[in-house]
Amino acid sequence: MSVAYLDTSFLLSILFGEPGSQKLRNQLRVYTRLLSSDLLVAETLAAATREGIGAEAFAPVLKTITLVFPDRSLTPEIHTVLTKGYLRGADLWHLACALFLAGPDRSAIAFLSRDQTQRAVASRLGFPTP
Repeated sequence: MSVAYLDTSFLLSILFGEPGSQKLRNQLRVYTRLLSSDLLVAETLAAATREGIGAEAFAPVLKTITLVFPDRSLTPEIHTVLTKGYLRGADLWHLACALFLAGPDRSAIAFLSRDQTQRAVASRLGFPTP
C-alpha cells in the first residue's frame, strides 16, 4: 500500500485547476491511501467560500481522505519540525500530524505539498516529497 499525507496547498491546486494541476492529479493516483489533518477540511472549505463555491462541491473529494485526529498534544512533533526549519502555523501543524502518523519510519509516507519551504522541511525530516 502506498500512503501520502496531503497538505491543503496540494489539494487546492487540483481543485482550482491551477497550472500543473493535471500533473498533481496524476501523482495522487499513485497512492492507495491519502491522509491529512482535519485542518485540511477547514482550509479547503474556507477557500471554497472565498471563491464563491458551495462546500458541497468538494464533499466527494474530502471523503476520499482519511483524517488524522491525534489523541494527544503534538508538541514533541512540533519541536521536531522546528529543528529542521521555520514554518507558519498551518504548515507546521500538517507536518506535525504527518510525523505523528509516520512514527520512526518517515520514508513510508510521502508528503505532498505545493509549498516549497514546507516541502524542504518535510524532506529534511525524512519524508519523500515527490
